[in-house]
Amino acid sequence: MRRVVVTGMGGVTALGEDWPTIRSHFEAGRTGIRFMEEWNRYTGINTRLASPIIGFSVDERYPRKKLRTMGPVSRMAVYATERALTDAGLLNTPLIQSGRTGIAYGSSFGSPDSVLGFYELKMNGTSKNLTATNYIRMMGHTTVVNIGLFFGVTGRIIPTSSACTSGSQGIGYAYEAIRWNKADIMIAGGAEELDITDAATFDTLYATSIKNDQPEKSPRPYDRDRDGLVIGEGAGTLILEEYEHARARGARIHAEIVGFGSNSDGNHITQPQASTMQCALKLALDDAGLPPESIGFVSGHGTATEWGDIAETEATNMVFGERIPIHSLKGHFGHSLGACGAVEAWLSIEMMREGWFCPTANLENVDERCAKLDYVMASARKLETEYLISNNFAFGGINTSIIIKRV
Repeated sequence: MRRVVVTGMGGVTALGEDWPTIRSHFEAGRTGIRFMEEWNRYTGINTRLASPIIGFSVDERYPRKKLRTMGPVSRMAVYATERALTDAGLLNTPLIQSGRTGIAYGSSFGSPDSVLGFYELKMNGTSKNLTATNYIRMMGHTTVVNIGLFFGVTGRIIPTSSACTSGSQGIGYAYEAIRWNKADIMIAGGAEELDITDAATFDTLYATSIKNDQPEKSPRPYDRDRDGLVIGEGAGTLILEEYEHARARGARIHAEIVGFGSNSDGNHITQPQASTMQCALKLALDDAGLPPESIGFVSGHGTATEWGDIAETEATNMVFGERIPIHSLKGHFGHSLGACGAVEAWLSIEMMREGWFCPTANLENVDERCAKLDYVMASARKLETEYLISNNFAFGGINTSIIIKRV
């Protein structure tokens, strides 16, 4: 079994593109949640809250020819990957095109606006908006393909389009590819662009927050007064590398991935099950060869939905008991779907390295139906730990758990 380390990290979020900027927002108690006035035209949608990335553009950064196949989700994914490769000291090096570098990356969907040309064709019999690149921007594996094309990657490609676990599965499958000697370097992560269709999906399930006049107070993960989730966007990329390979080239090592577990509920499309979530956590522990007591912190999924919060905390309690500290970053960023697992893993590594963990934004009164845990709320927690676990759970009952070791 080969060891797998993190040698590069990069991302783009509603609160910034680098850890010092994001931490400053955490410390000031600021979140990325905004009232979306432009959504007022959608009369059938109740929520007006989202967590957009303001002013993001790569139009002047990348060649127009390369941008043609990229919708917003791919542009964020490529930009986050550029930052991560730069951090790893790998940008524009022969190692990327060696055949031993691969990609495991995903999003819930491609870019929804790319569908409009096909829709127009089906409705009207003709389309003025259908081009040769519509499908490339729309397809579920658009992020991984565009990253590969942009950087010239010739190794294995693993698309992970699994809703809220797209990013975490990307990291997990990349870890396994290196561990089993299928690659030496893997670009891993996930991305998602903000679109009204995402909000509408959850709105039809009565799962979105409608605190439209109080964007600073929602979402409220694990809180008794939560009223639903808020959709966000972003991208996160980790560069994973075989330990000896990283050492040989003198790479800086941020952390080590030591365990990954993934399974499915096999029960209901939108109602998660605590029992199979618990199994996913145990699978990660077994993979790492660690007892539950070794884990010092939990990066929770915490979407601020009733069924999800309760099931997740029950599963966490069943594995780690009441003593385990836990937070969710979705109070700060909203639910960035395919990006959340990668962004949360990235920021968890940053926090673990500093021994400083931000609180769950807007968590004031823990729902009594949530299991007893050490919820980090109101203020940041100074905590030194050798291991943390990052958990994500998706539509269709897909569960993921990643164990990260401080180095």
